[in-house]
Amino acid sequence: MDAYAQARILIDIAHAADPKRAADGRAAELVYAERMEAWVVRAAENPTPLLRLAARCQHLERWSVPRDSYPLDKPGYHAWRRSLYVKQAERAKELLLQAGVSTTEADDVTTWVSKTALKTNPGTQALEDAACLVFLENEIQEFAAQHAEYPREKFVDIIRKTWKKISPRGQALAKTISLPPGIAALVTEAIN
Repeated sequence: MDAYAQARILIDIAHAADPKRAADGRAAELVYAERMEAWVVRAAENPTPLLRLAARCQHLERWSVPRDSYPLDKPGYHAWRRSLYVKQAERAKELLLQAGVSTTEADDVTTWVSKTALKTNPGTQALEDAACLVFLENEIQEFAAQHAEYPREKFVDIIRKTWKKISPRGQALAKTISLPPGIAALVTEAIN
């Protein structure tokens, strides 16, 4: 078995430990990894096997650092996210090296997963595009339902900030996603 195949197995074993389950009964983070990989294949100009593995590491063991382990304000949210980028990148590197992936390639994945050089590193940008596309396709409706108290302007601002993080190629892909009418109206308002 080659190193990439072995790495995929180790990554998926880590995802399988997620206590949260998707509608089909599988680990939620395994489902998320599959969605990330599917989008990165479309979003990246050159979706290498290594980039596909990196996409699967986007939320690697995220469940192990609950959101409420940080203050529930905006600075706490940002601190939580930054800590996750580092933790997930380090864990991804550990699993890749364990599988026999070269140090140079494992370092590339660390850069991408940690969100280093967003907008300037094609691998980092491809993962960001994929994450935003997964959010728009699979998560935004639930997010809106969980935050029904937000005024319309706040939703539009969140979508606008998300849109700015996406590359032009990713934005074109985002426009192909079929959204519920209410969400579609918010997206249209945010991007115009």
